[in-house]
This record gives sequence, C-alpha cells and structure tokens, in this order.
Amino acid sequence: MKTLFTNAKLIDPEAQTEDTGWLLVQNGAIAATGQGEPPQADETIDCNGLCLAPGIVDIGVKVGEPGERHKESYASAARAAAAGGVTTMAIRPDTSPTIDTPEALEFVKRRANEDSAVNVLPLAALTKGREGREMTEIGFLMDAGAVGFSDCDAVVTNTKVFQRALTYARSLGALVIAHPQEPILSAGAAVTSGKFATLRGLPSVSPMAERMGLDRDIALLEMTGARYHADQITTARALPALERAKRNGLDITAGTSIHHLTLNELDVADYRTFFKLKPPLRSEDDRLATVEALASGLIDTISSMHTPQDEESKRLPYAEAASGAVALETLLPAALRLVHAGSLTLAQLFRALALNPAKRLQLASGRLSKGAPADLMLFDPNKPFVLDRTTLLSKSKNTPFDGQRLQGKVVATYVAGKKVFG
Repeated sequence: MKTLFTNAKLIDPEAQTEDTGWLLVQNGAIAATGQGEPPQADETIDCNGLCLAPGIVDIGVKVGEPGERHKESYASAARAAAAGGVTTMAIRPDTSPTIDTPEALEFVKRRANEDSAVNVLPLAALTKGREGREMTEIGFLMDAGAVGFSDCDAVVTNTKVFQRALTYARSLGALVIAHPQEPILSAGAAVTSGKFATLRGLPSVSPMAERMGLDRDIALLEMTGARYHADQITTARALPALERAKRNGLDITAGTSIHHLTLNELDVADYRTFFKLKPPLRSEDDRLATVEALASGLIDTISSMHTPQDEESKRLPYAEAASGAVALETLLPAALRLVHAGSLTLAQLFRALALNPAKRLQLASGRLSKGAPADLMLFDPNKPFVLDRTTLLSKSKNTPFDGQRLQGKVVATYVAGKKVFG
C-alpha cells in the first residue's frame, strides 16, 4: 500500500527546510520525499498547501494509570495526543503506585497497547517509590521496555544515591531524566520570588534554586559520564551552566515546557490556580531567555509536561492547589505563538518538538527522511480559534489557555502511515 501526500509544505527539522513538495508512505514508513512530479500511489491525499511535519515526540506525559484513572486514562490521553499531533508519548512514572518494578512496567505497557492508537513508551522511576533512598533495578526495567529513568519532580536529595544510580545507568547506557531544582529551597513554593510574589503574599522560590540543582547534577555527570536530560530549564540563571556542560562534552540535553515558553508569572493574576505549575511560572525576562536558548539550540526539546488534575484539587486556595496543567492538545497551537511572533521558524520548532526528543530516546521517528516511521501530522498553522476547555478530550480540563485566542489546528495525525485523527 502506497500513500502519497501532495501539495504539502514539508517541515523538515533535520534539514531545517520548509519546502512545498510531496511525500510517499509505503508499509508504514516514509519511502521518499521530493519536489516536482510525484510518483504513482494507491492513495493520494491533497494537502492543499497545509504543513506536513513529523508527529510530536512528547517526553514527560503523566497518565493517571495506575491509581488515578479518574484524572486520565490511557484511552483518553491517546485521544488527546492524536488530536494534538502527538504520535509518541513518553509516560512519567509518578503514578500511584510508582512504576518502579518490571511488573508495574509490564502492566502499563499492556494497558497502553490495548487502549492507545499512538506510540507509548514508559519511563521508570530512578529510585524505589521515588523516595530517593534506594535505586531501582535499572537493568531489569530496561529489559522490560523502560526508555529512561526519572523520579519526576521528586529530586533525589541524597547525592550518594544519585551518584550510584548515574554510575549504574552509565554502565547500561540508560537515560536519566532529572528535575533540576534545589529541593529544600523550593519546598512548598507556589510562585517565583520577586515583586509579584511579595504583593500576592504567596510562598516563593528564587530562580537560583534551578541553577543550584543543575550545577549539582552537572558535577555528578562529570564524575559518572551518564546520559542525562534536564526535564525543564525555565530560568536565565541556569543557561550559562548548561552551555558550559555542553561545551565540556558531557552527554547532557535539556528541555522546557510549553507553558514556560508562552506564559509568565503575571498570568497567575488574582490567584488563578490553573496557572499553578511546577516549577512555577517565571518572569518575562526568564521566558524570553528560554525562548532564545531554544532558538539557538541550547535547549533541545519542548514537552507538554501534561499533568492532569481534577477540579477538586485545583479549586483550592492557590498555595494549597495541585500543580500542573493538561497540554497534549494545546501543545502545538501554544508553540505556534512563538512562530507567529517571529521567535522561531517552523523547522526550529519541530526540531525541538519531534527530532531532538526522538534522538534522545534513540528512536527513528521525528524526521522526514527515507526509512523513518510514517508518524506524521498535517496542520494549518494559521487557523484561529478560541479554546474552550470543555471540548478537550483529556478527562481533566485544567488548562491555563481556557478562553484564549490561539492560532493553529491539527487537521490529521498518522501513526505508521495509519490515520488516527482527522
């Protein structure tokens, strides 16, 4: 079966090009791309000048299974992902119970395969119960299918335990995803320190807490030589340390979340808990520095950091409310704000959304080259709409973009050449 996409604006994050042309899919993989006269195919799809890009590879999606299925199930997360152009989700282990044994991982894989039309890759916890006291069986978990190891926002405070885990991960070639925060300073913080936090009387944390956490992790990387990914870099203060680590040849990459690229601390306004995130929203200067670092390639990936929370845990006083926001469906239109503002090109955006995360997880997807899986998304970058959170496909509706004007709609999503949305 050959499927031909014609008259498409091909967004190639590898070549950093945006050219009108055609793309041929055969047996679930990309067979050829080009301009000019297209080849013959069994099925032809006219894209009418819309953008055709690799599907998003999202590192850091939380699904509520096991333990919090009422917030998000694999079925609802997969539907939301397909509607948002996400073709691969790396699933965080911060569930209840934690995904820290091969058995728990097998359960998650089975559930995901049954209920999900998109690719689901499980991450496993780095320490048992994410408590930072004893490392998990990294080798067994990798055999069971873990693509990386993370304690998510529970920072491993015991440096010796973290060093051992990194050493062990290095010997197995495992990827460690960490949350760079100094945990004592950032405990209980709801916003970033500064004038806004003082005026609102909210518990706050200095941006330096992120740099201190990152500095520690970099020092341990120098000792161990492990593969490391910082899940969210959100402050200007952390960027020089990251640049230095990369320059010194350490195996380090960094990501940021879509919310920290498009929102700032002032959006919290009068204690709007849907804007409460972890780490908290930063100042406008930090946001601009993060966008700049993304454009230059210093920050490698953008993820949704999809964290579903029910109404009960959000409708509380700001300091007590749960952190996190859903973002599988809003990831692309929110990210396109950066393109419309002239901060990024579409090719740069997809380098961070698809190519770099795929490379980091050692996947063949995230590109438009011959032989890559035909995980694709067709989207209209200019289509305006007002977001109504009640229409989201996630079970939880905690999005900060409710009622906001966004621009950019996914028209269709394909996984291995098969249409899963649109």
